[in-house]
Amino acid sequence: MTRQRPSNTAADGSPVTPDALREQYESGATVEDLVAASGLSYGTVLNRLREAGTVMRTSWQTRRLREDAQARRNLAARLRTLYDKHGATLTDLAAAGAGTRRAARRLLIEAGGTPRTTQQTLRMRSTADAPTRKKLAASLRAKYEAGASVPELAKQCHYSVATVYRLLHLAKTRMRPPHQHGPTPRRRRRS
Repeated sequence: MTRQRPSNTAADGSPVTPDALREQYESGATVEDLVAASGLSYGTVLNRLREAGTVMRTSWQTRRLREDAQARRNLAARLRTLYDKHGATLTDLAAAGAGTRRAARRLLIEAGGTPRTTQQTLRMRSTADAPTRKKLAASLRAKYEAGASVPELAKQCHYSVATVYRLLHLAKTRMRPPHQHGPTPRRRRRS
């Protein structure tokens, strides 16, 4: 007995590729809906969805998605606020209720948002973290000038040595010569 490979077109002529099934699923269709529309078996639909990297919903997530268009708009607006005002990433939005990064992107666009590039997100987060970073740099400078070594500081604050050097540089710390521990020597003025 030879096995026939399932057809790649549905009864209505639309493609039944893994990506097409994923797109329909993420738009709110259930696996049963996809089985009925495509003519494929339940297992085949599941396999193709997994092949496309689809994150599967629970039944209550599907009900919530279908219950009310207003709920979807509210979710999209909330996700856009998180994205625009709080610097959240698409991964953060997926965890906050969208389910997947792709669904988060779609909801963001539906709410009138514009997805950022990775560089834009990094710049936004760096600007938000600047005051905290400066405060940490000043604290590290005080400890360094009191005699702590860079490796000791790195161990205390759980940062790499390179990060501690960057923070000390940010605080405009005058560095000691290598392997010279103790308080930073003060320069004497010539008379």
